[in-house]
Amino acid sequence: MARQNYLFTSESVSEGHPDKVCDRISDEVVDLFFKEAIKAGMDPAQVRVACETMATTNRVVIAGEVRTSLDEKTLKSKVKSAARRAIKAIGYEQDGFHWKKAKIDVLLHAQSADIAQGVDSNGNKDEGAGDQGIMFGYACRETPELMPAPIYYSHKILEVLTKARHAKEGEAAKLGPDAKSQVTIKYENGKPVGVTQIVLSTQHLDDSLTSDDVRRIVEPYIRATLPEGWITDETAWHVNPTGKFVIGGPDGDAGLTGRKIIVDTYGGAAPHGGGAFSGKDPTKVDRSAAYAARYLAKNVVAAKLADRCTIQLSYAIGVAKPLSIYVDTHGTGKVDEAKLEQALMQAMDLSPRGIRNHLALNRPIYARTSSYGHFGRKHMRDGGFSWEKTDLADQIKALCA
Repeated sequence: MARQNYLFTSESVSEGHPDKVCDRISDEVVDLFFKEAIKAGMDPAQVRVACETMATTNRVVIAGEVRTSLDEKTLKSKVKSAARRAIKAIGYEQDGFHWKKAKIDVLLHAQSADIAQGVDSNGNKDEGAGDQGIMFGYACRETPELMPAPIYYSHKILEVLTKARHAKEGEAAKLGPDAKSQVTIKYENGKPVGVTQIVLSTQHLDDSLTSDDVRRIVEPYIRATLPEGWITDETAWHVNPTGKFVIGGPDGDAGLTGRKIIVDTYGGAAPHGGGAFSGKDPTKVDRSAAYAARYLAKNVVAAKLADRCTIQLSYAIGVAKPLSIYVDTHGTGKVDEAKLEQALMQAMDLSPRGIRNHLALNRPIYARTSSYGHFGRKHMRDGGFSWEKTDLADQIKALCA
């Protein structure tokens, strides 16, 4: 039997964290190529992007493989502009990292023909997976969005503070873009009931601020974000525990795309296949199959077939159908897991093409996923976060009847 009484911790990082700056730029590139394809009359399903970004003091390097209708000169110009817009939107106008002054190198080139022949459809061959690998999805009843509570609230704290910073709400305007949060949650009888530790390190633009000053600014936002009664007199606070945090972002610590994969998913509460999401078009199953696995797990829980659900999918490069599907309901399931596996395979085409079509992934919806998690977000009218819908719950339930 699983433990019922324990502590569990997850962390999040803000949009201005160096790695998240890189994730944002890489996903802006993905969105750019989808927009340009649509504008040029190119089939968006033919877009290919594998974009990696590195950032340091006033320097950004963007490298990778793409398939696009843009000529080389236009490509470089548009990618540089997209990167600068992203940095400006995050809020970096500092001497060591400035959206206008940073040097940006674009080293994107055509996708390998060897990879393309495995991925593209050809004759009777359906489109294959963009790589081999394993992907996981997870859902549980701990929050309204069916996410684990520690990562959900770690994200929410930073989202609320970022919104206040952008809106220049009072002293929140003194906060900088770079921040990290961490929440330790107490579980009793398997359910989250309170917070024992709160960690927040946030950049501040006023170098006269002390750790106590920063806590005074952020504490009201944090208290308003967490459920009532979860913060008690015994809750320990660690706000800017090292003291001043003025030099932040890529000027303080180099950033790379794909280095915050646990922050992007379930905060360690569920397995992770190891592949990053940002900078990849949805033929890369690292991204699209992880979205599909979350979608299916969330629909299983929404259908009340389980209180917790983990799903694993596996793929081989160039092969259309998944090699395996595994479901674990952690002793909370209402139906046999093997039966549930068969139902999920019937409910959704889990080939790369099937996933992209079902979730409408061939569109510019990715930059918004680059911070505060790819999961547990609200489905948007333009198709963003389509994998968070629960529209498959009734069908899955019927297939398991």
